[in-house]
Amino acid sequence: MITGVVQFFYPDIKKDEIKKYSLLAVAFLFTIGAYWLLRLLKDLVLYKLAFPVSLGYNSDEGRQWAPITKAISPFVVLGVVMIYTKLVDLFEKQKLFYIIASFYTICFAIIGTILYLQATHGSEFVGATALKYTGICNYLLTESLGSVLVALFWSFTVSISTAEQAKRAFPFIVALGQIGSITGSSLMLIKTPPTWPLFVVAVGCLIGLMAAIRYLVATTPADQMRSDKEEKKSKPDMFGGIKLLFTQPYLLGVLVVSTFYEISGTIMDYQMKSQASILFDESTFKWFLGIFGVASNGLAFVLALLGTSAIIKRFGVRICLQIYPVSCAISIIALYTFYQSGLSTAVTLFWATFGVMMIVKGVSYAVNNPVKEMMYIPTSKDAKFKAKGIIDMLGGRSAKASGAQIGGFLNVKGNPLASIQNLMLYGSLISLGIIGVWILAAFYVGNKNQKLVKSGEIIG
Repeated sequence: MITGVVQFFYPDIKKDEIKKYSLLAVAFLFTIGAYWLLRLLKDLVLYKLAFPVSLGYNSDEGRQWAPITKAISPFVVLGVVMIYTKLVDLFEKQKLFYIIASFYTICFAIIGTILYLQATHGSEFVGATALKYTGICNYLLTESLGSVLVALFWSFTVSISTAEQAKRAFPFIVALGQIGSITGSSLMLIKTPPTWPLFVVAVGCLIGLMAAIRYLVATTPADQMRSDKEEKKSKPDMFGGIKLLFTQPYLLGVLVVSTFYEISGTIMDYQMKSQASILFDESTFKWFLGIFGVASNGLAFVLALLGTSAIIKRFGVRICLQIYPVSCAISIIALYTFYQSGLSTAVTLFWATFGVMMIVKGVSYAVNNPVKEMMYIPTSKDAKFKAKGIIDMLGGRSAKASGAQIGGFLNVKGNPLASIQNLMLYGSLISLGIIGVWILAAFYVGNKNQKLVKSGEIIG
């Protein structure tokens, strides 16, 4: 039955590949389900729970801490990258999942316990300092989880996939992952229950991820667990990924394609959440985060299910790399024009920003993510794990931190409405400039990848 359902939507996937990629898709479902739930929770906890007015904080304290916390995250991720790079040399690929996911399971279980105490005994019982650092640590942990676990999953998947398998199966993996993100996001729509049970769900997803990888490795034949590109063996080198980035122009191009969208995306995300924070109270803000998560991931799911395979097959990787930046540019121009028209109110501008973010996130997850992962097919193991780890973890977080710093710079302390005006006016123009550079890099990487795949050359 499962085989029939998979082949109905993805007829190009071969029967002997279905079990392998179904298990990978389930693992990705748990990964993205946990990440999206925690991603929405990090904003809820920081904006509304970590700085309670009852303990002397002002109502806008959490929103102002968001750019600061995001600016710290690259330094946290740098430490994670160094540890991750060392672990790649010491352990088998699948064991990295058990080590890293177990760490995050313990951390989020502790955070959930603190929020349980806040919900049952009150903020005064936990204390202002403990709540403040719980919010900040939860934010940083979630940022690093989004970098390390997602990067690890795709590094692992790329390392056991051929170029042709990637074209056939990666859209299927992304589609099932969107079910996890939709499910995780939809839990935020429940206004009444306290927040801490959602951390229990996230921890359960991380445990499910480890179980799925373990079953995949135990039941899949060894000849199906490798790529068609022969990987160069190298000596353990903690700085190997950094060396590759600075000596391979192709990987530098992949760095731009894989990270620059995070700068403009973070600016737009801060535009939207700043407006929501001003308009909504705690329960409505939680509901809104759930709506955003379900809507953007629902769109991504529909695209991944019905359109991603067809788009990649019809246009190829080179053209697909251009689709996302162009769609982002068009969306931002439309939003900027609406804002400048003078026809918008606070509510209509908020929902217009919401619509743009939904498109940006939907196209990112459905089209850009699977395509940019294909860029690593003609690369060595060090490029797939070490260089990719740096790009996805440190590069991605640095890009987000840059976007957050731009947003923070445009803030006007004590004047949220002036902050919104600066974000909409100057933030949108800065985003368009960044997208211009991104389009040029996508053009170079797409052409280079096409040549590498045809020649069989390995980078790194």
